[in-house]
Amino acid sequence: MEDGKRVFQISGIKKHEKKRVVVQGIQQLGAKYAGGSVYQHACTHLIVPHILPSEKFLAACAAGKWVLTPDYVTDSVKNGSWLAEEPYEVAISTGSTAAFHPVRQWREKVATGRLRGAFQDWRVILMVQEPTRRAMFKRLLKAGRAKVYHYPPPSNAAITHIMAKPVTENLKGHSAPCYPVSHIVQHLFGNTPVGMNFSKREEHPAETKAINASVGFSNLEAELRDYVIKHEGRPRMCFLDFLCYRDPYCPQSQATETDFSNVGTMIECGLFTEALDSIRSAGFPGVLPPLPYLSSLLEYAQQGNATSVFLRRLQQVMCNLLINNSPWLASNAVRKYFTKLLQCPRCKAGVWPFLETAISYCLSSEVTCHALPGPALPTLLRFHSDILAFSLQIFQGELHSVSAADGTPPQARGCSQTSASGSLLNGTFWTVWERSTLLSRAVKQLTQLLVQAAKQDYTDKEEKHDLHLADILVGHLSVLVEFWCQQHLRLNQSLVEKGLKDLAEYFALISHDVSPVVLEEVLVRISSGRLKLVMTDAIFRNLCCRNGFTVGDEPLSLRKMVQSYLPALGHLAQSPRGLHPKTGYSSQDSSCRIQSSLVNTTNPEKENLPRGLNRVNTAGETLLHRACKRNQVETVLQILALPGTDVNVKDHAGWTPLHEACNHGSTACVQALLRHHPAPVLNSQVGGVSPLHDALLNGYMDIAKMLLQHGGSVLLQQTDQGGRTALDLVFTADQREVLLRSAQVGDCALTSSVTATFNLPLLEAGSVLLAHVIAAYLRETGVRGYTQAGGGGGAHGLIRALETHSFQTVTLGWTDQRAVRLVEDAETLLELGRGRYLELIPQKVKECKGENTMFLMEMLQNMKSQAEALITDL
Repeated sequence: MEDGKRVFQISGIKKHEKKRVVVQGIQQLGAKYAGGSVYQHACTHLIVPHILPSEKFLAACAAGKWVLTPDYVTDSVKNGSWLAEEPYEVAISTGSTAAFHPVRQWREKVATGRLRGAFQDWRVILMVQEPTRRAMFKRLLKAGRAKVYHYPPPSNAAITHIMAKPVTENLKGHSAPCYPVSHIVQHLFGNTPVGMNFSKREEHPAETKAINASVGFSNLEAELRDYVIKHEGRPRMCFLDFLCYRDPYCPQSQATETDFSNVGTMIECGLFTEALDSIRSAGFPGVLPPLPYLSSLLEYAQQGNATSVFLRRLQQVMCNLLINNSPWLASNAVRKYFTKLLQCPRCKAGVWPFLETAISYCLSSEVTCHALPGPALPTLLRFHSDILAFSLQIFQGELHSVSAADGTPPQARGCSQTSASGSLLNGTFWTVWERSTLLSRAVKQLTQLLVQAAKQDYTDKEEKHDLHLADILVGHLSVLVEFWCQQHLRLNQSLVEKGLKDLAEYFALISHDVSPVVLEEVLVRISSGRLKLVMTDAIFRNLCCRNGFTVGDEPLSLRKMVQSYLPALGHLAQSPRGLHPKTGYSSQDSSCRIQSSLVNTTNPEKENLPRGLNRVNTAGETLLHRACKRNQVETVLQILALPGTDVNVKDHAGWTPLHEACNHGSTACVQALLRHHPAPVLNSQVGGVSPLHDALLNGYMDIAKMLLQHGGSVLLQQTDQGGRTALDLVFTADQREVLLRSAQVGDCALTSSVTATFNLPLLEAGSVLLAHVIAAYLRETGVRGYTQAGGGGGAHGLIRALETHSFQTVTLGWTDQRAVRLVEDAETLLELGRGRYLELIPQKVKECKGENTMFLMEMLQNMKSQAEALITDL
């Protein structure tokens, strides 16, 4: 094996100096050391002092990797090259003359190709409630080539094992056998003693009590699941104007035969008004004027020669056509008719180019499918605005029809309900290759045009009072988001969540220079509740990031809002007055990073960009990651100087550039990262390893001192998966004293940086956004409606359960994550009622007299009062 292909991990070496010698030896011989506390599949060799009940050891055994003692590295260093591995494999003395090698059997089977892993052909449902433990067992099973499924599994998955912790009676009724997680060790080592208590540990009496209590909460889980399903299936967008639309298959003064022969002659003679009047007189259900005639009238109107009376009558013809021949209730031929009608009569390039041209003309933009009369004429502005309103009505009707068909079976009245794939909405905004993504090319363009329209419409309301272009575009965006989500939600919920997040982050990115007042105008007009939630959340997080405070990237929850977002208001209030309340680039989403790189590459000075800036290797590492690993500080400074650089970008394993710099001792790069604005996240953890842990585990005290001098003593409170703080990773009193002094310096610096400045505009912007986030979240999740007295059948049962048991006990063994999330949100509401979380709000924020901040404080007090009433009613 080539030295460059050897990837080492270390487990179980407690003495810092010994570990440092092993790491230096690995690097000295040209191999790669992979840090971290979790097993990495790229690892080829694991160094352990003895058999361990650890994830790395068990995973390496299951994957057939080399598991060796530290002597292998030290002896290889003395030899000057890597020695043969076999003599250094870990072994167990069984009392006989021969030693037992527990890993060798699996390594030899994998090396010879007889197996790909110890758990090959296993198809496992993993029923472990605690997230960290579940993730560990999932990595372990996958290392042995098992397939791990969530519950319920896909219908085509033939499950072979159910792994549970704990094993309860209700799990034993499945078709596949149910095992405790200790079966993993038994499968790897059989009955041979391996010095582990992993499989023989007896449960603590308190844990046994919790398990017994959880059995009584199974009915509560079912009630919560039913409530969530009902809440998610509620009608989201109702369009009352469609109730009066006539069914084209129900005869209502329907004309049997209509003669349009004279219309063509009138158009050829230039008698457009007369031709339009002839078509108006034939507006009956089931009657479609010949498409070429209507296209000619649209082209005449588009040229700017038509009178305002003609344009009003043309709009009336279009509306009657839609009412009498609704495409969502008609045949495929009628839908194709409208598809051809809604395109430029000259260019005939499709529906979206036609709509894009109409929007661009209203924005006085020259980007149109062909040259249009200019400057923008008032009559033509109204014409293009009416075209956009007309298309919005069609899209709303299709969403209404699809939603109705989704909830009830179509009535057999001779009409065909609109299918999602054949709808105008689907064909307008997504190509065949874009169906699985929300953020298609057309959706991106619509979002960009919406931002431009918002700047014009809401900045000068008096001038744009009669147009309301932004309102129409917000309606388009809301409808297409709901339409796309409905098509994919049942099949792939994670795909829907990612699509919404991508769109929200993209909007936040391109609207970084838009006033928060304008952004609020957009948000309040979004009729899609889920779109409003993710978009408001993205804008708030970008506002914080732009002003030097980055919140975590964990999923949105009520607890996250009160624990992370409320303290963020204090940072916004203390931001220097030179920083304006703008949104900006978010570090949470890869799609935004890609878009940012596209913006950067169009810069006139792109020849000065570092080579390979936009390349990501197979590990997900960007150029910033790689430069930090190699201590290439000049490259790091070049990258940080670029607009929109994400200093917290993560690779596939979750490591940030700061992690890499701390892990590899790149002191100069750490200094550059810490000076960057916004500052990098110092408390980010991967498998429990923070940048401070990374520095100390590798012996870089100078870097640890810098981190503490910037982050303060709060960093010393972080623990890894083993419960160790940073002070537990040093072994001398002098080192502990150095870390404590550095933390005190950081605390003093943070305190002195809080000046008397009070950025009221920024605080007001953050407060109104956070109020929208909380309101949208409560409305979308339905937690407040469920927990209110009489709000749900099991509401009182849930409150009583949380009064007497912990959240972990109540949800122990639950498999429906939606029900688990509802319980967590309910617990947060109860804690709010007991007076917790509100103390996280800085005093300056509480005393602020700004209108938006006062409204937010009133909202939180109302939530607290409602939660107090729930507790009192018990």
